[in-house]
Amino acid sequence: MLRAAIPPAGRLAPSVLSGIASGLSAIALLACSAWLIARAAEQPPVLYLSVAVVGVRAFALGRAVFRYLERLTGHDASFRQLAAIRTGVFERMLPVAPDGLAGARRGDLLARFVDDVDELQNVPLRVVQPLVSAAVVLVAAVVGVAILAPASALAVLACLVIGVGLTLLAQSFAAARAERELAPLRGALQAAVLEHVQSVDVLVAFDAAETSRARIERLGERLARATRARVMAAGAASASMTAIGGFAVAASLAAAAPLLEDGRIGGPVFAVLALVPLAIAEVAAAIPLAATARRQARASAARVESAVPARVPEGIPVPPQEPADPPTGDGPPAIGLRGVRASWPAVGERPEAPEASATPETPTTMDGDVDGDGASRRLDAASGTALEHVDLDLAPGECVLLRGPSGAGKTTLAHVLVRFLDYGGSYRVGGVEARALDPDALRRIVGLVEQRPWLFDETVRQNLLFAREGATDDDLLDALERVGLRDWAEQRGGLDARVGERGSLVSGGQAQRIALARAVLAGFPVLVLDEPTANVDAVQADELMRDLVNAARDAGRTVLVISHAPVDDRLVDREVAITGGRLDGRRTT
Repeated sequence: MLRAAIPPAGRLAPSVLSGIASGLSAIALLACSAWLIARAAEQPPVLYLSVAVVGVRAFALGRAVFRYLERLTGHDASFRQLAAIRTGVFERMLPVAPDGLAGARRGDLLARFVDDVDELQNVPLRVVQPLVSAAVVLVAAVVGVAILAPASALAVLACLVIGVGLTLLAQSFAAARAERELAPLRGALQAAVLEHVQSVDVLVAFDAAETSRARIERLGERLARATRARVMAAGAASASMTAIGGFAVAASLAAAAPLLEDGRIGGPVFAVLALVPLAIAEVAAAIPLAATARRQARASAARVESAVPARVPEGIPVPPQEPADPPTGDGPPAIGLRGVRASWPAVGERPEAPEASATPETPTTMDGDVDGDGASRRLDAASGTALEHVDLDLAPGECVLLRGPSGAGKTTLAHVLVRFLDYGGSYRVGGVEARALDPDALRRIVGLVEQRPWLFDETVRQNLLFAREGATDDDLLDALERVGLRDWAEQRGGLDARVGERGSLVSGGQAQRIALARAVLAGFPVLVLDEPTANVDAVQADELMRDLVNAARDAGRTVLVISHAPVDDRLVDREVAITGGRLDGRRTT
């Protein structure tokens, strides 16, 4: 990941070259200024000073211009690389989401995807470019000093090597741990805050809000301590590099004094040898800063790399190398399951910093802890078989009710049907084995409306266009009318009505209707409704179920309704019961 953060050589070269030019201009400016002041004190004809005067102006302007170009080209290259990294992480995430990321806490995953990826911009900006530029400039500066006085060059070089080495050693001893902990602590704090905000009603109900706030405060204090340790170490490193500059000046003067006494160098050259070490030390100060930036970037790179499993976990489908063609036809395809078995994948322990886990008395509401059935998912080992030898047929246009208690395997079966989970046995879609199809192609045939559908903090229009980008307003209003939401939307201001963060401005039933409207727009031939009335009170559940099933069956779709609550027999063609991962029987209605 660190290598991936470095832009291609052709894109990074302008920044490196500009940095070298800026560093050389800074040293040349000080050398030229020192020579000019000392030479002018000897009151020579002004003609002898004209070149130095022009040099001072040129190097002063060059230092600023090249510094600006270094920043401009360096940030341009870095930001372009960040876009590629973020896209790459997202592409790696898609094949394993959602079930392959069950162990990731949403807040921590967001911190990795945003903050830790942003930290990688420092690899080219504060590590590669400064080190390369400083190395070239320091070599050139020491060679230039050696031309004037070899002994002074050796003295300056010795001060730099010893001083920078001791500074790096002391800095590593004082703040290396804090620098490595900053990124994990930021992620843990963001995850804790997000969990607290999104679950505050549950925490208050269980009298655990104070415990959650105390955990956030402890994480904040640890992050503050780590930040202070890093800042203090950086300040100490800057101070030590300033002191090194003073020692380099003293060493250079001591080595050059005999040359001045013997008349082998003049006063202006002696002034140059006195002041140039200060500029050299300023350039060398970038080395400890680069070491600090590298440690922080390395910690962030490790978090970005581990945000997605290095390999697809067992139980998550892998696209076939040569996918089969999806079934074609005017109507929905027939669905047939024979001996299907499945289990939740082993996704490893949830990565988190100390103090980040919920206390025993705090209700656990982290994403991935509980599935749609309410069955606990084990995150540290394979959770065992959730489905065992399931036989099920869905005829084209048929509506089937799948009933069962919480934890029976209903949501597991839904995830198998849309290929979030891999399976054993046979699962055929229109006569084609599902594992022979690309999972994305299958998901254009079989759609899932989840128990808790995701709504973006946007307008109704944008939440619907997510399903079909080119849909017109008439198409969107027609979809809302099919699910019984058109009048509600018009009363709220039409398609521009906002739904709030995660649908906070709509009820549970309205969220389900919006999700179904998206599925209608997407045109799935086969539709799975997973516990559509779970978040609705009993008074409205029957009406919502009737509207959703009727809208889902529109256009002859095949519908599988998953519910632990009773459903009116007139809404479905057949009922199937599942218990302990097995179908117990079926009843035709």
